[in-house]
Amino acid sequence: MSRDLNHLRPDVKEKAEKFLSIASNMGIDVLVTCTYRSNEEQKVLYAIGRTAPGRKVTNALPGESKHNNMEGGAPASLAFDVVPLVMGKPMWDASNPVWKVLGGIGKSVGLSWAGDWKRFKEYPHFEILS
Repeated sequence: MSRDLNHLRPDVKEKAEKFLSIASNMGIDVLVTCTYRSNEEQKVLYAIGRTAPGRKVTNALPGESKHNNMEGGAPASLAFDVVPLVMGKPMWDASNPVWKVLGGIGKSVGLSWAGDWKRFKEYPHFEILS
C-alpha cells in the first residue's frame, strides 16, 4: 500500500495537492493514508468483515477499487484516502465536523467524496469524478 502522491494519476495528484494545500491553509493537518493499493492488498481489505475479523472497510473487490488503477505497468491511482490529525492524533470519528470540512474541500477541487455516498460511506476516501 502506498501513501506516495506520485502513485496517483497526474490529474488526481494535482487535485490531491490542491486539497492538501487548502486544508493546510485552513489550519487542518491531514495525513494521506493510501494512494495506490495492489489487487492483493485490496483482496486482504475486502476480506475484513467477511472472512477476516473486523468491520467491513470496503465493498470493492480486487480490480474494482479506484486505488487499484495501473497505467503502462505503473501505479496510477484514481483515489486517495486521508485522515485529519487533531492535536497530532488521527481523528477517525466520522461525527467530528472536520470531516464535513474536508469533504467540502475535496468537492471544491473537483473530487468525489465517499462521505456523500448513500451506501457504505467512506469519509477518508476521495476519488476523481467519473
